[in-house]
Amino acid sequence: MADLDARAAATGTGDRPRPRAALPALCATQITSWGIVYYAFPVLNARITADTGWSTTATTAAFSAALLVSALTGVPVGRILDRRGPRAVMTTGSLIGVVAVLAIAYAPNLPTFAAAWMLAGVAMAAIFYQPAFAALTRWWGEQRIRALTIVTLAGGLASTAFAPLTATLADHLSWRATYAVLAVLLALITIPAHAIALRAPWPPAPPQSAHLSGDSGSVARSRPFLLLAAALTLNGFAMYAVVIALVPLLTERGASPTTAAWALGLGGAGQTLGRTLYTSLARRTAAATRTVTLIALGGATTALLAAVPGPAPLLVLLAIAAGMVRGNLTLLQATAVTDRWGATHYGRLSGLLAAPVTIAGALSPFAGAALAQELGGYPILFALLSVTSLIACVLALGSGGKP
Repeated sequence: MADLDARAAATGTGDRPRPRAALPALCATQITSWGIVYYAFPVLNARITADTGWSTTATTAAFSAALLVSALTGVPVGRILDRRGPRAVMTTGSLIGVVAVLAIAYAPNLPTFAAAWMLAGVAMAAIFYQPAFAALTRWWGEQRIRALTIVTLAGGLASTAFAPLTATLADHLSWRATYAVLAVLLALITIPAHAIALRAPWPPAPPQSAHLSGDSGSVARSRPFLLLAAALTLNGFAMYAVVIALVPLLTERGASPTTAAWALGLGGAGQTLGRTLYTSLARRTAAATRTVTLIALGGATTALLAAVPGPAPLLVLLAIAAGMVRGNLTLLQATAVTDRWGATHYGRLSGLLAAPVTIAGALSPFAGAALAQELGGYPILFALLSVTSLIACVLALGSGGKP
């Protein structure tokens, strides 16, 4: 019994007060934040380059810079979350996000556009999944997988809701006016939700258990942690590149921009569907087995997108399948720390784990666009990305860590 109590303490299990409004609020803010700050860009980028004359490589590099800033900002944000909780972090992040999206909308030149995206990167670190995951892990304890699944189910609808909405707005407005409207939505939904719904007291961190883990520094230097980080980083590069390159892949194969946007959106619906399966998968598999299996499935869907030339409905189905795998990979990363090393230093360790993944995601849109141009098209890029996921599988085999 004492051993079970120690395990419960270290993994953040046990009864604790939970703010009732936090979970629905985070569902709403994840849909909105991801939909506006992330998924609007691949829909609007062709219109941005056509209107401004800026190259696709340059605008995609600005977007990549935002993801890089998000990765670098995520580690100190994780430390703040461990100590103080999510309310101040996420409310401030929402304010910064609104300012950043407006700055993107009205950027008069490319350097200002890039600077606005870097500011958006700061917002991403404070409003995307990582702070939401930290909040749910601490507040929900042993029910964290259920809570994480619910919020990521909602987050998976971000592209489903906002890719078509963005495309529809852009059919009637300029890309600048579209971003301005989206900034208003971001302000109206996320600022009050974060400020009001996350007011509950922040519980103390669960005590450290030597049975489950060492201190955060020794865990971060351990071979399983480093292998897991490497595997998730390579796979993150591939998955982020697939998301951003899906629209140009489909348009290159003859789909209309609106059809391609809908495919991106339905891929988000696939994420939501896939996440409903994660709890069952977690009960039946060990952490390392889950990691290898999901990365392999992601690589398989990428290979199929590379190999299948059409028709468009089949490509849309493959985009949905890829979304299902991607949705599970989000939950895999959300639970990777607690599954192996407990919840005591969740914010810091998850920030360290997410940082290289986010950096890879930051580089992948720019690298993907450049590689597609050099390789002669997006199908060849997708084939290369599937090989990247295969290498990630090999690295993941050694990432079991402590059960």
